[in-house]
Amino acid sequence: MKKLLHLTLLLALLFCYLESSGQNVPEKLITMKLDSSRFNDFVKQVEAQTDYYFYYDAVRFDSLALDLDVKDLPVRAVLEQVFKGSDFTFAIDAQKRIYITEGQPVITQLQPRLFNPDSGSEEMVVYEGPENDAKEKLLSSAESKLHEIGVRSYKVAKGNANLSGYVRNAVTGEPVIGAAVFISNPTIGVTTDALGLYTLNIPRGKHILKIKSQGMRETQRQIILYTDGKLDVEMRESVIALKEVSVKAGMDKNVVGTQMGQVKLTIKDLKQVPTVFGETDLLRTVLTLPGIKSVGENSTGLNVRGGSTDQNLIQFNDAVVYNPSHLFGFFSAFNPDVLKDVELYKSTIPSKFGGRLASVLDINGRDGNKKKFVASGGIGLVTGRLTVEGPIIKDKTSFILGGRSTYSNWLIKTLDNPEYNKSSASFYDVNLHISHEINSKNSLLLTGYTSNDQFRLYGDTTYAYQNQLASLKWKHTFNGRLFGEFTASQSKYQYSMAAAGLPLNSFDLKFDINQSNFKADFNYVLHPKHTLDFGLSSIYYKLHPGSFTPRGAESLIIPDNLGTEQATESALYIEDKFEASPKLSITAGLRYSFYQYLGPRTINKYVAGYPIEKIYENGTETFAAGKKIKGYGGPEYRLSMRYTLFDNLALKLSYNTLRQYIHLLTNTMTVSPTDIWKLSDSYIKPQIGDQVSMGLYKNFRGNKIEVSLEGYYKNIQNFLDYKGGDSLIMNHNLEAAVLNTKAKAYGVEFMIKKITGKLNGWVGYTYSRTLLRAVDRESPDAPNGGNFYPSNYDKPHDFTLISNYRFSHRFSLSFNFTYSTGRPYTPPIGKYFIDGAQRVYYADRNKFRIPDYYRTDLAMNIEGNHRIKKLAHSSWTLAVYNLLGRKNPTSVYFQTKNGQVNGYQLSIFGQPIPTITYNFRF
Repeated sequence: MKKLLHLTLLLALLFCYLESSGQNVPEKLITMKLDSSRFNDFVKQVEAQTDYYFYYDAVRFDSLALDLDVKDLPVRAVLEQVFKGSDFTFAIDAQKRIYITEGQPVITQLQPRLFNPDSGSEEMVVYEGPENDAKEKLLSSAESKLHEIGVRSYKVAKGNANLSGYVRNAVTGEPVIGAAVFISNPTIGVTTDALGLYTLNIPRGKHILKIKSQGMRETQRQIILYTDGKLDVEMRESVIALKEVSVKAGMDKNVVGTQMGQVKLTIKDLKQVPTVFGETDLLRTVLTLPGIKSVGENSTGLNVRGGSTDQNLIQFNDAVVYNPSHLFGFFSAFNPDVLKDVELYKSTIPSKFGGRLASVLDINGRDGNKKKFVASGGIGLVTGRLTVEGPIIKDKTSFILGGRSTYSNWLIKTLDNPEYNKSSASFYDVNLHISHEINSKNSLLLTGYTSNDQFRLYGDTTYAYQNQLASLKWKHTFNGRLFGEFTASQSKYQYSMAAAGLPLNSFDLKFDINQSNFKADFNYVLHPKHTLDFGLSSIYYKLHPGSFTPRGAESLIIPDNLGTEQATESALYIEDKFEASPKLSITAGLRYSFYQYLGPRTINKYVAGYPIEKIYENGTETFAAGKKIKGYGGPEYRLSMRYTLFDNLALKLSYNTLRQYIHLLTNTMTVSPTDIWKLSDSYIKPQIGDQVSMGLYKNFRGNKIEVSLEGYYKNIQNFLDYKGGDSLIMNHNLEAAVLNTKAKAYGVEFMIKKITGKLNGWVGYTYSRTLLRAVDRESPDAPNGGNFYPSNYDKPHDFTLISNYRFSHRFSLSFNFTYSTGRPYTPPIGKYFIDGAQRVYYADRNKFRIPDYYRTDLAMNIEGNHRIKKLAHSSWTLAVYNLLGRKNPTSVYFQTKNGQVNGYQLSIFGQPIPTITYNFRF
C-alpha cells in the first residue's frame, strides 16, 4: 500500500513537471515582410511559422491589402499591429485557434446553445451582431464546415467519384453562369452551365473546392468525398473596394481554355460603354470588340470576321432572333434590365451550334429573384423601361417581366426640316421569363418575347416589323455523370408596308418567316480527362416571301403572292473535350447536318446550258405538299487545341467548317426591315465556310491584364451578292437577281484587356480584308471584270478604346474612342448617251471609299448612396455621344439635277448628342 502511494505521488509530480515544462515552451515568434499583400497570404505565413490556425470569413477580406514589416514578434502583437485602427478584432482560444470578426468579438467559451444540433458535430455558431442576416454567420458559414459527400464509410475507397450541384446567387436565388468550380490537387475544374449546374469527376477523399465567378465573392468548401453526391453552393455579390476593383472568376480562362475568339460580357461590362441615347446596348458593346464591324452608325447588323449580317446566329434564351434592332438601328432589341450575360463565339464554334458561318451570339436572360419582389427601370430622353421580378414559390419558382417603350416623336418634331418633323417612329418590347425547380434533378425554364416597331418617314407609307419568340427548356440530371437539356422554341419575324395616301395606289406588302426548333443536348463525364457533349436538333422553316394586295376598295393595285416556302434542317453532333496533359488540351467535334427543301412549291425552269436569267426562263415545275424538291447536307468539323508554352502563355489553333441553308438578300448598306430571307433551293445553294485560326494568349500581373493576338483565314462558297439594277422585293425570279460569288476573308486581331483596378477596360485593333469574286467570271454581270472586289463592309483598319475609371463607389467615368477605315462605295465616273438618252457610267464595284470614321464618347455614372436599407436604389448616367461633333459619313449617294450628277454624303450624328438617364431599383 505504501509503495502504491509513493508511485501515485511520483506520477503526480511527473505530470506537474511535464505540464510546467509545456507551459514554459517559448512561443514561436513571427518574422515577415508584406507589401500590398492579400490577407490570405498573411494567414498562410502565420500558420506556417506557428501552431496557430485562423477562422474567418474569407469574403470579408478579399479586398484588404496589408503592408507589414515585423521581426521576432508574438502572434498577439502582430495581430494588434495588423488590426490597429480598424473595425476588425480577434480572439484566441486555448487550442491556439484565432477568430477574426468585424465589430463584434468572439466569445471563446461557448455556451451549449451555440452548438448546431443538426450538424452531427460541435459546429460553432457565432454572429457578428443582431443586425446582420443569418447568411452572414462567420464561423458557422459553409466555408468553415467539413461537408461529407456521399455514403459515409469508415475508410475512404480508392478511385474517383462524381460531385455535382448548383451554384446560385445567395440574394436572388438565380443561377451563377460560367462560375469556375475546381480543386487544386490535382487540378481539375469545370464551369457552370446556363442553369448554374456543375459536375466534377475527382478523386475520393478530402479536398478544398474553390468557386470563382466574375462579380461574385470568391468562396470555397471543405469536402470529403466518399461516393457520388451533390453539393449546392451559394455565392454573394462582391463589394467593390475603394482601392481596387477585383474581378477574379475565369481570370485565366483565356489562357487555359481551348476556345478561341470567345468573349463573355456581363451586364456590368455592358453598362460601362456609353451609347447614343444613354441606354445600355448589348449590340453596340459587342461592336467594340476586335473583328466585329458594322457598315453604318445607325446599324446594329454585325459583320464578324468578313461575314455578312445573316451569317450570325443570334439567340435569346435559345430562340433565334432575326432582326435584333429597334428604331432604325439606334437601339438593340434586348432590354438591358432582363439580361444576365452574352457569350460570343467567332472562331471556335462549339459543335452544338450550327446553321450560320460567322459567329454565334448566345444571349442569356435572368431568371428572376427567387427570394423577394424587386422592381427596376429607367427613364431616358426617348425610352422608358420597367422590370418586375420575384418569387412565385419562394426558392423554387420565380418570374421576371420587363417592358420597354419609346416616346421619340417629340424629338422628331424638333427637327428643322419640315419633311422630317412630320415623321413618326415608335417601338415596344415585352419579356417574360419563368423558372421552376421541380426537384434536385429537374428544372423548367419558360421564356416569351414580343416586340413591335412602326415608323413613317415624311410620307404616306408606314413600315412595321415584329419579333415574337418563345422557348421551353427542361433540364434533367440522369446521374452524377450524365446531364441533359431538352429545348423547344418558336421564332417569328414579319414586316409590312402600308401606303394609304392615294386611294388608287394604296397597297399592303407583307413578309414573314417562322422557325420551329427542337434540340436535345447531353453532357457526359466519360473520364476526368474526357467530357463528351452530344445531341441532335431539328428545325422547320416556313416562309411567306411576300404578298402584295390592294388597300381599300378604290385601289387599282393588282394582287400578287410569291407563295410559301418550307424546309427542314436537322443535325447530329458529338464533341470530346480531352485534357491530354497539363500543357495540352484538345477539343474535337463532328456535326452532320441534313437539309430538305419541300413542297408545295412551283419553281421556275431555265434553258439548260444558259445563265440563270429571266430571258432564259423555260416554264415551271410544281411539287406537291411534303415532296422533296432539293436536298443538301454534309459534315462539319470542329477542332481546337491549346498548348501552354510557359506560365500564363498559351498557343491555340482551331479549324471550323460550317454550313448555312438560309440567306439574307439585300442591296442596301445597312440591315433593313424589308430585306429578304430566302431558303436554299434548286438554284440557291447553301453557303459553306471553313476557317483556320491561330492565336497567342498571355496574362500579366496575376491575371489582371489579358493580352491576345489572333490571326485567321476564311473561305466562303456560294456567297450571294446582288446584280446591279435588279429588285429583290416581290421578285418571282429571285434566283436570277442574285450573283453567286466566292469570298475570302483574313485578318489579325490584337486586344489588351485590364479587368481590375480603378482604371479598367480594353484596347482592340483589327486589320482585316473581305474580298468577293463572281463564280462565273465570264458573265457580263460579274463585277470588276470577274476579279476580286471589296465587300460592302470591308474596312481594313479598326481601333477601339474602351475605358472606365472609378473614382469611388458612387462615381465613375467612361471614355470611348473608335476609329475605322471608311467603307467602300461605287461612284459614277462618267456619262454617255444611247438613243438620245443619258446614261451614267459607274466605276468598278466598291473601288472607292468614304472618309475614315472616328468618334469619341464620354459618360459619367453616378450611383446613389449604398445604404442597404432604403426605399430605392438609383443611379444617373450623363453621357455625350460624338463628343467632338464629327460629321462621320455613313453613306454617299448621287443625284442627277439639271443634267449634272451631284454627290452627297449622309451623316447620322453630325453633332454631339447629350443624354441623361435615370435608373432605379426598389
